[in-house]
Amino acid sequence: MAKKFTASSQQLKPDPRYNSRLVAKFINCLMWDGKKSTAQRVFNDAMAIMEEKVPDAGALEVFEKAINNARPLIEVRSKRVGGASYQVPMQVSAKRQQSLAFRWILAAARSKKGRPMCERLASELMDAYNERGGAMTTRENIHRMADANKAFAHFAW
Repeated sequence: MAKKFTASSQQLKPDPRYNSRLVAKFINCLMWDGKKSTAQRVFNDAMAIMEEKVPDAGALEVFEKAINNARPLIEVRSKRVGGASYQVPMQVSAKRQQSLAFRWILAAARSKKGRPMCERLASELMDAYNERGGAMTTRENIHRMADANKAFAHFAW
């Protein structure tokens, strides 16, 4: 008989260096083509760069605060009502907030060219920690769009 997978058997193990599930999840999102050791090296180098730039706050603290700063609270979703499509503002679940923050930070880091990925990632994480940069701009644009369309909030499902 085949083994059934339960939620507990699929739990992500924490990162060995920082003992954090958040770091392990971020490394998995950073990874391309199954090259996890490369992704870990890039992330660890970025953390070392951040440690040099902000010695008073630990690199793990900076990382966690950067992720929390980049998380969107509200987003717009298209809702079709009687032949017209409306952009309806809706609250974002905690799991989606985290995945969007990861996606935006990585997209902003990947869009910067001319430097090694560890430097670009460290730069983007520092910017998100200081509430500026590409990921924060994306978050602000999403919030602004939701605020502009709050007249359609009664269409939320």
